[in-house]
Amino acid sequence: MALFGALFLALLAGAFAEIPGCKIRITSKALELVKQEGLRFLEQELETITIPDLRGREGQFFYNISERVYEILSTFITSGMRFLLNQQICPVLFHAGMVLLNSLLDTVPVRSSVDNYVGIDYSLLKDPAVSASHLDMDFRGSFFPLDQGNWSLLNQAVEPQLLEEERMVYVAFSEFFFDTALESYFQAGALQLLLVGDKVPRDLDMLLRASYFGSIVLSPAVIDSPLKLELRVTAPPRCTIKPSGTTVSVTASVIIALAPPNQPEVQLSTMVMDARLSAKMTLRGKALRIQLDLRKFRIYSNQSTLESLALIPLQAPLKTMLQIGVMPLLNERTRRGVQIPLPEGIDFVHEVVTNHAGFITIGADLHFAKGLREVIEKNRPAVPTDPAASSTPPPSTAAAAV
Repeated sequence: MALFGALFLALLAGAFAEIPGCKIRITSKALELVKQEGLRFLEQELETITIPDLRGREGQFFYNISERVYEILSTFITSGMRFLLNQQICPVLFHAGMVLLNSLLDTVPVRSSVDNYVGIDYSLLKDPAVSASHLDMDFRGSFFPLDQGNWSLLNQAVEPQLLEEERMVYVAFSEFFFDTALESYFQAGALQLLLVGDKVPRDLDMLLRASYFGSIVLSPAVIDSPLKLELRVTAPPRCTIKPSGTTVSVTASVIIALAPPNQPEVQLSTMVMDARLSAKMTLRGKALRIQLDLRKFRIYSNQSTLESLALIPLQAPLKTMLQIGVMPLLNERTRRGVQIPLPEGIDFVHEVVTNHAGFITIGADLHFAKGLREVIEKNRPAVPTDPAASSTPPPSTAAAAV
């Protein structure tokens, strides 16, 4: 009965376990690189130790230790030398390994802002899985609107899998990772565009006026008013990852109107836009970047079939407007990228992106863009000073004052 109860609890825990949106595998090749860099740092720390000259005689043996030059004329280690090692060298090694290296790990982003709209949560979901050849870590990998810090989306995507070990590092992202980004930007109100007057491309302005002015009776007072084009995403876009590529599906409303100064707007048309974008993922440094390209585009009226037919001539110029005026704005934002949880000073190089059903994997090698010592010194905690000590004059000065 106890065995049955334990099995039931294990199954229950597995049923409610959170599925990671991001996974990272650190292979033995990467660990060896970090080890070598760590040893180099320890060597640099040891070089900062000042050891007083020690000369003496122990029975028939002589020893001479001068600063960093050790000339041992015997294999006999005296108690004085043991004291020196214990008191000066061992504390430095302990400090470097346990305190200073922790400051490097503190540079790994866990929950941080991406821009003015959204943030990213890289919370570790469970203890890393360690084997003889690699270390696997599961992260939440979820975006959130900055004004809704407790917002979350249920992860029902395929769990990403990491199977390879040839490169130093492998990173996997599921559709959930990208869907939370799209949903967060939608919730933050960032997926909308407003063009008025000179902001509307001239060719599109002329075409829209020619298309509508012939069929709509307008007052002469507003006919030459600035044109207004408003594009607003009406539902969170969705990401689909297949071995053949990654796509993003978007549905938006498009409102075309005249905006006479100091007068109510004159609406010319309201239409629905369905678009499909291709997405290409790359890694640069520690940033995951996305290049979007408009592949499919369709506009139609939600009022009548007849009006949808009337919109057919606008389809090509509106698609051109999106490619020229909207896509560069989107790519400028996505080109900044989102940071991958790696310590400061370590970057990805030689990356290879592979698409799977429901997730992508990126294999890469690691490169220390900064020396370990430089990163640790930058993030070394400041040594607190004693205000009382700083305000008291030195003894010699005090004596002179008396």
